[in-house]
Amino acid sequence: MTEWGLWGAPEWAGPALALFAVGLAALLWSYWRAPASRGWSTVGAVLKVVGLAALALCLVEPLTSGVRPRPGANMFAVAVDNSQSMQIRDTRGGQTRGEKLQQMLLAETRWQTQLDRNFDLRRFAFDRRMQDVKDFATLDFAGEATGIVSAISELERRFRGLPIGGVLLLTDGNATDMNYDLLDWAGIPPIFPVLIGTDDVLPDVSVERISVRQTNFETAPVTIHADIRSIGAGDREVEVTLYDEKSQELESQTVQVPAESEVATARFQVRPEHAGVNVFRVTAAGGTEEAVEANNTRGVVVDNGKGPFRVLYVSGRPNWDFKFLRRALADDDQLELVGLIRIATREPKFTFRRRGEGSGNQLFEGFNRDDEDTAERYDEPVLTRLGTEDEEELRDGFPQSADELYKYDAIVLDDVEAEFFSQDQLALIEGFVSRRGGGLLMAGGVESFAEGGYRLTPVGDLLPVYLDSDPADQLAASDSELRLVLTREGWLQDWVRLRKSENEEQQRLASMPDFQAMNAVGNLKPGAMELAQVANPSGTTYPALVAQRFGRGRSAALLIADSWRWGLRRGEVANDDLEKSWRQTIRWLVADVPRRVEVETHAAVDSQTTANARTLKIRVHDAEYLPLENASLKITVRGPDSKQVEIAAEADDSEAGLYVAHHHSRTPGPHRVQVTALAPDGSPVGECETGWVAEPLADEFRQLRVNRTLLDEIASQTGGQVLELGELNTFVSGLDRREMPVTETWINPLWHHPAFFTFAIACLIGEWGLRRWKGLA
Repeated sequence: MTEWGLWGAPEWAGPALALFAVGLAALLWSYWRAPASRGWSTVGAVLKVVGLAALALCLVEPLTSGVRPRPGANMFAVAVDNSQSMQIRDTRGGQTRGEKLQQMLLAETRWQTQLDRNFDLRRFAFDRRMQDVKDFATLDFAGEATGIVSAISELERRFRGLPIGGVLLLTDGNATDMNYDLLDWAGIPPIFPVLIGTDDVLPDVSVERISVRQTNFETAPVTIHADIRSIGAGDREVEVTLYDEKSQELESQTVQVPAESEVATARFQVRPEHAGVNVFRVTAAGGTEEAVEANNTRGVVVDNGKGPFRVLYVSGRPNWDFKFLRRALADDDQLELVGLIRIATREPKFTFRRRGEGSGNQLFEGFNRDDEDTAERYDEPVLTRLGTEDEEELRDGFPQSADELYKYDAIVLDDVEAEFFSQDQLALIEGFVSRRGGGLLMAGGVESFAEGGYRLTPVGDLLPVYLDSDPADQLAASDSELRLVLTREGWLQDWVRLRKSENEEQQRLASMPDFQAMNAVGNLKPGAMELAQVANPSGTTYPALVAQRFGRGRSAALLIADSWRWGLRRGEVANDDLEKSWRQTIRWLVADVPRRVEVETHAAVDSQTTANARTLKIRVHDAEYLPLENASLKITVRGPDSKQVEIAAEADDSEAGLYVAHHHSRTPGPHRVQVTALAPDGSPVGECETGWVAEPLADEFRQLRVNRTLLDEIASQTGGQVLELGELNTFVSGLDRREMPVTETWINPLWHHPAFFTFAIACLIGEWGLRRWKGLA
């Protein structure tokens, strides 16, 4: 910025003014006597006056001053993108972006020489991380990520409190860490992004995104959706193939990608071979030449089960339902069924000629149970246990404490009355669903729902239906031909359907036997879903299957009391639909049940990291599913190269029982995490497994065109401006006119400039030539 109005010899102002006045008077007298026209005389007089005035100003020494950056006092940074996106060729057969950039990064280029002369120049290269470089001759453009946000954050940290004039950021803007909302823009120096690349659309096919939907549909429990993007080629057929972790092809399909939307979705339904973490890979091939091929493949992790899940079945009497349920779950390695079945009520059903002496139940006479303290009493129910882990499990009947009951993941109550349980046990069941997050299914029967006395109990509160039915409805729903139909919500639930297509499901429903007994109930509770109904010959419908969320868990009501009829027709219909329905229902019941140790993995959102960094969140619970603090965790990460590394976790202050760990994926491919938790006393709590797929190049080449939007945002937020590569020399030459942290004032005498004297002499010569030409003298 230049200032005027300064004088080096103000004491000469009087003599200069006097001399100018004398010269002006002489000039006017001379031109007044001249015979020429007034117009030419005026022009000549003006030229001479201006020339005399310029010479008179030299006596007072006029000065110009301004502020400029002090040479070498300010820092200036140049950060260059060294990632693989610089290997893209914007024109077929032309130079890569990196090759164009290298020509501008030679040490002898004018803009670098001028920056080095006027500033304390610092050079950096960045890909996943930023590092200092002596010069740019060593760039290889081989980085697997473009950490623009982390580079900016690192520059802010390094130059905090130092005089930095700005940052030249040479990149295509395709950042793989897009968390720039976390940056503190106020502390960042002006950034001047230099665009590398063009806005041209390059031909490319890519797997843009993969999502997984897991259901309880037994035939295909996992659905993989792959979004395929095709640009620069109009309508295109793309072959999409699904592979397993061993690179064996599972399915291939051709999708049509329209030019208007550029995106199509491939949908695969698979059944993972084993429980736990499974890895799948989707590859897309467009069949034509592409700008890059590194983005044609993406992987995804599917966690197929965290079991085995334990299901507690409680029945008031032996029945067919337990037989079919046990048969259904026998071959499922994710489900374990434990049965507690009453075979005699408190008052024996057998009438003897005399009861005899003692309080032991005469049903067990002859079994050598002579111990009065341990023998079953005649005033206690007689229970049998099936599928227990050891002799102690359920020895005293239904669990009486939270740590005993919370070992299970779901409870099935079948034809057992509320009086079978104590009030504390009923409250435990309610807590099992609401706090522990377990699942509860009540099946129909003569001792279920309102008939079982659950109306004013904690279990009645958590059921998805009100238990205040009209007795007339109960009579109308019994001894009738009841046909099962699915509601709209039922058709949308995978676990309710047993066939893949609607037509096949309609045929299945038509072939089902009629039911003859069910429990009638009142209205559905708010938030409950009616998934199935039964209809009698007159067309009256009654709820048959209702479900809802309750607290952290879920509850369901199966109101049909004779579903076993379905299984008895197995010989007539060659299928196992009843068993399949039981498996899907129980899998739904335990699908979201929390475990004592749970782990989640997320892409790290810290601005200091890139997309390859992961944050692990581990939640640990005690036996009553309360947050467990001071737990000891062993976290092992196994990479695609089978190498294992242990990482540490720290307790999170924001939530009790939450532990956080961080890991950076240095090797592309699938990673598996095994977490083992120990209680403060050293006792085992549990273990869990999860995983993710590190794909740095797929993220690096997610977008091929220059990301002007991001670079404009960076320049706008920091007070910089976006530049083209060819504008570097002009921009650097104008930096002395920009505001800098450290500046100096400069003063320059105006009369020292040759142009000033040239102007004064030109005016005098012009006036003399005009007089000679027009004969003014």
